[in-house]
Amino acid sequence: MKDVHPRIGFWLEVGGLLLEAGDAAAKAARKKLRPRRTVSYATTRPGPATPMWNLVAHHLREELRPHGAKVRLARYLEIPRQRLTDFLAGHRRLPDAELTLRLLHWLVEKRGGRDLSL
Repeated sequence: MKDVHPRIGFWLEVGGLLLEAGDAAAKAARKKLRPRRTVSYATTRPGPATPMWNLVAHHLREELRPHGAKVRLARYLEIPRQRLTDFLAGHRRLPDAELTLRLLHWLVEKRGGRDLSL
């Protein structure tokens, strides 16, 4: 800018500052307008969003109708009976993956004529 007229140099400097300010404003606007993440890391609750669990819980409830079956299953799974009730009837929580697999294994064996909880 040595060979630029002083009046033009001033406007070039102002233009550069305006360009920097515009870039900063555009960056802030992109950050504000960025699409929100749709994935939630909150705990999933049983309900319409969990159709597979609803089906498993329905089949488990059918097998747990005989008196004492729920207590035996809870002992087999090594969890409190109330926790099993929360999973199946309370619709307040979902079991973790390992417990779900154990429940499915118990259900398959029970339907096959072998009760693992006895």
